[in-house]
Amino acid sequence: MGTKTRTFIFALFMLVGMQVMRGQDPHFSQFYANPLYLNPAFAGSNVCPRLVMNYRNQWPSIPGSYVTYNASFDMHFEALNGGLGVILSSDRAGEGVLTTQQASLIYSVRIRVTQEFFIKAGLQAGYFQKHLDFNRLTFSDQIDSRWGFSKPTKEKAPPGGVYSTNDLDFAAGILGFSKKFFVGFAAHHLIPVNEAFIDGNTSYLPMKLTGHLGFKIPLTEAGRRRLRPTDPVIAPNLLYMQQGKFSQMNYGLYFERQPMIFGVWYRQFFQGSDALILLVGFEYDKFKFGYSYDITVSELSTASGGAHEISMGLKFNCPQKKVRLHEISCPSF
Repeated sequence: MGTKTRTFIFALFMLVGMQVMRGQDPHFSQFYANPLYLNPAFAGSNVCPRLVMNYRNQWPSIPGSYVTYNASFDMHFEALNGGLGVILSSDRAGEGVLTTQQASLIYSVRIRVTQEFFIKAGLQAGYFQKHLDFNRLTFSDQIDSRWGFSKPTKEKAPPGGVYSTNDLDFAAGILGFSKKFFVGFAAHHLIPVNEAFIDGNTSYLPMKLTGHLGFKIPLTEAGRRRLRPTDPVIAPNLLYMQQGKFSQMNYGLYFERQPMIFGVWYRQFFQGSDALILLVGFEYDKFKFGYSYDITVSELSTASGGAHEISMGLKFNCPQKKVRLHEISCPSF
């Protein structure tokens, strides 16, 4: 299949989608290696400044795969009794035919409920832009029976040759946590976001709802009495996500023994299975690195190439004396 044919198929899919489809957000498999993307309440959860970068290449064996980049920075401010964060993301589909960029600011507040249990609530406000490159599309009237895609199209190009749309976007989240347990809920796209490229049309991005919980089980007697960062643990996790008519359940289990973390997740739609996710992470001092691979078990099978994901994180020293606050005891990846 030639490049022109692949682009035509993708373009046909996208143009039909402008009229009848509801979009979906990009998703990551290393959920907790991208905490602000998962739930805005995570802003400042590390207390000291934190920089996180993520890369995902989904279905690389299929022409026009989905490539997503993400970067975030956050820290806790004692004067605000909460955290501030910024998150930047970029998504590219169809070899760059369709691109999306978004920038968001986050504020979260921390509330002490008991000596060992805390609540964090976060609000997120962002701005997104989506572009469809008309000059890279191909149409059926360009096909010559002998020479293939060789004719000029009669379709009218938009000004500048690019369809564009932009809008404001809002999200909110809440977390409850202790030293060994956490539970959270997040809602993205609280106000309807219109992604339609053509004036007068509407194509609203559905609200995304996410629920997640997990806990740590120490594997040593000393860890059961008092859990320390160096104690080996296993950490069962659940994560549920719904966006429009699409929903998925993720079942995860981590084994942590510093500096290594190993994890396995199983993702299923309610219509069937999707992927088995294997991951390995390394965390030492203020640096961490993670790699995961999605093994497709749906009807796409191995022809999709699965998905590769890489994460990197860097923690910085606090600019002032670190206050005695509990960090959220969630997985690193």
